[in-house]
Amino acid sequence: MTGLLELSGPSFPPAAGGAARQLVILLHGWGADGGDLIQLASEWTRLLPHAEFLSPHAPYPCDIGVGRQWFAFHDQSEEMMRAAASATAPMLNAFLDDALRSRRLTDSDLALVGFSQGTMMSLYVAPRRPNPCAAVVGYSGLLIGGDRLVREIKSRPKVLLVHGEADELVPAAALARAVEGLEAAGVPVESHIRPGLGHGMDSQGIILGGRFLSRAFAA
Repeated sequence: MTGLLELSGPSFPPAAGGAARQLVILLHGWGADGGDLIQLASEWTRLLPHAEFLSPHAPYPCDIGVGRQWFAFHDQSEEMMRAAASATAPMLNAFLDDALRSRRLTDSDLALVGFSQGTMMSLYVAPRRPNPCAAVVGYSGLLIGGDRLVREIKSRPKVLLVHGEADELVPAAALARAVEGLEAAGVPVESHIRPGLGHGMDSQGIILGGRFLSRAFAA
């Protein structure tokens, strides 16, 4: 990772013991850190007993002075967010490559799970990796760089998107735009709107995510 900030954060070993057969990377939202999503591991271990969960802290201190961020939100224009995600992508890719290599796993054994800004990074990085990962699960996010995805896409992982109907930070309309952009690039997408849910995750959404990951790894 020469020249790049190295990512690290909490982890959760395979519940079945032994070496990991799958790797689930949890990417937190803006202003949080890796501890925010690692709890998902305990929710999903029954379905994914051979999976190891890693929840890295984003590389930069958050602008609000609390938590971490994958990129700044000073300018939320499409152009600036695309440039910011592109600048952070090499750090995340290096982390993924090192994590897979050290466990003797491949991209087919990998899943990315994101919340909010973590979803943005997951949807930006995964289809631009040379080989498809098993799955991407995104909660309450949006698709950055969708207008260029058809030209830049390198792989087509299975994607599940879950969004709250009452999301006050990333409007639910972002879900439809993300689905449209991904499908235009040939990415298989499943999506769910959670009634009455704001910017967050609910128990049904977590259940949907775990089942989706289990099916994707089994395939």
